[in-house]
Amino acid sequence: MTIASIQEKQSIVDKLALANGKVHWNLSPAQLIEKAIKAGEGKLCENGAFAADTGKFTGRSPKDKFIVADELTENSVWWGDINIKFDSDKFDALYEKVTNHLLGKEIYVRDSYACAMPEYQLNIRVITESAFQNLFASNLFLRPKDEELADFEPEWHIIAAPSFEADPAVDGTRQGNFAIVNFTKKVILIGGTAYTGEIKKGIFSVLNFVLPHQRDVLSMHCSANVGKKGDTAIFFGLSGTGKTTLSSDPERMLIGDDEHGWTNDSIFNFEGGCYAKVINLSAKHEPQIFNAIRFGTLLENINFIGNTREVDYKDATKTENTRAAYPINFIDNALEPSVGKSPKNIFFLAADAFGVLPPVSRLSRSQAMYLFMSGYTAKVAGTEAGVLEPQPTFSACFGAVFLPLHPAKYAEMLGKRMDENDVKVWLINTGWTGGAYGVGERISLPYTRALINAALSGELDKCQYSTDPIFGFEIPDSCKGVPSEMLIPSNTWADKDAYTKKAKELAGFFVKNFEKYAAHASDEIKSAAPKAD
Repeated sequence: MTIASIQEKQSIVDKLALANGKVHWNLSPAQLIEKAIKAGEGKLCENGAFAADTGKFTGRSPKDKFIVADELTENSVWWGDINIKFDSDKFDALYEKVTNHLLGKEIYVRDSYACAMPEYQLNIRVITESAFQNLFASNLFLRPKDEELADFEPEWHIIAAPSFEADPAVDGTRQGNFAIVNFTKKVILIGGTAYTGEIKKGIFSVLNFVLPHQRDVLSMHCSANVGKKGDTAIFFGLSGTGKTTLSSDPERMLIGDDEHGWTNDSIFNFEGGCYAKVINLSAKHEPQIFNAIRFGTLLENINFIGNTREVDYKDATKTENTRAAYPINFIDNALEPSVGKSPKNIFFLAADAFGVLPPVSRLSRSQAMYLFMSGYTAKVAGTEAGVLEPQPTFSACFGAVFLPLHPAKYAEMLGKRMDENDVKVWLINTGWTGGAYGVGERISLPYTRALINAALSGELDKCQYSTDPIFGFEIPDSCKGVPSEMLIPSNTWADKDAYTKKAKELAGFFVKNFEKYAAHASDEIKSAAPKAD
């Protein structure tokens, strides 16, 4: 059977079933957990969740993610270190190897879909080698009703075979593991890794190509919620900036925590669940996530306290990237269907370890597009002569590794949507104030929440604003519940010259990072660059 037969009557599932394999179709979470326990894939936790280890890979492997280069993609994909070309003939050969490897094995099939707005629905058939991977797909993708499954027709197939390892010299991969997207044949092929995030992010990459390129929908790596008056807000931010925490608000309904599309008048979730990091999770600081971890939830790469089944969320022995995958309705105030009106406020979150960005600032259209293409946060690099130094981290559109198109395409669409909907964009520093990491202090979560609430309520529209001389952002002079001296970052530094030097240093990092995008960016976007000199 050739790969073309995926689009014909005989499917890959038929092929595997005919080889005396056992195929389990659309099992319930309880059935999948029972299968996983019997197969030794993991254990039940005291809180009822099922815990599994993903083996060698506890996170995605971006250098082993490929896109098949063919007539459809050759002149449209943003090729480079992020989108790596894969030969079409080698894909076909590897596909045959993977499917032959699965012959006679017990496999699990999940019919599901992405995109909560019906007009953009993408039907997906997920074929996995393990029950816990199928539980992940059940939790993270949208779940058809029983009557919809009777005549379900998949548009895309995901095949995940962790026990199959490629031969790089023959198969064209970098090493034994791989995740390959074929846009023409509509197949995502995953092998050599059991990390379930590859399944989720494979479809996100697909939607990041299909929706902006073909449907005029801006795809976004963000969280979103909606207030009691129907006002939508979206939150962009890299790991450690507080995206999930700040969008989880008991006073607002959660649309989704990770992936969304923006039409000319609506926001919709791509997913049917959440994939939350749980390192250092506590009921006090993130009660919604903590309470969502129960029977039906999949926990990945966690450890237990002693010989008990109680989860030790502080234990990062296996990885810092411990995760929980659960259906979105495990969150008490989740909005279903996960669709809202166009946002009134957008928040870019940055944990600035340089300590020079304001706790809140208002952005112009050009600044919003520039910062969107930059996707900034900062991380502490390590110790040098006893001093911890910050390092900038940039990821275009806050999700560069998932962008098949050039970042300028997404930024221009953001500007268009801002114009259509009169949207305010805010930069929120969830990092340091009064000095860089090691000198200053982390901005407290209550202050950050107060600033976001003031923006959402319109209180910040009543303030007087000043302009940051280096970055050009507008900074409000006051906010209820926040010390006014904190709002202007230079006021919090004892050494003003040191502040200016550090701010120009960060500005220089922005300018240097943007050089790789400049050829495709408009003059309007480039005009928003900070003044590094």
